[in-house]
Amino acid sequence: MNTIAKSSSGRRRRRTFDPAFKAELVAACQYPGVSVAAIALEHGLNANLLRRWVTEHERYGYHGGDAVAAPSTAQDQPMPSAVLPPPFVPVSLAAAPPSSDAISLSLTRGSTTVRVTWPVSAAAHCTELLREWLR
Repeated sequence: MNTIAKSSSGRRRRRTFDPAFKAELVAACQYPGVSVAAIALEHGLNANLLRRWVTEHERYGYHGGDAVAAPSTAQDQPMPSAVLPPPFVPVSLAAAPPSSDAISLSLTRGSTTVRVTWPVSAAAHCTELLREWLR
């Protein structure tokens, strides 16, 4: 649910959105092949705003602008019923393990295959690359 507030001077203020509404839309964006822009358009939102909510959810587990929604501890955070776990993405593993000092991946999307070799010392950066690529 969103609301538009007007000040006493009649000027429009920013809309505010219920954290449950944000969580519902973010959950809808987590599936492969889903268009964030289409979901935003369907709900009367700017696609960049919804993308920001998705990014905040991925980074922080909640929406950065929602101080009320920020959990103080992991125990205090209830699992909203509208939020589903991210979809499973199968990954093919090579029969023989790659060299111990490099991460080697072969990624296929449609008819395109990309081979990536990454140093183990930068595994966190490799993870970020994969997250962006799998969107």
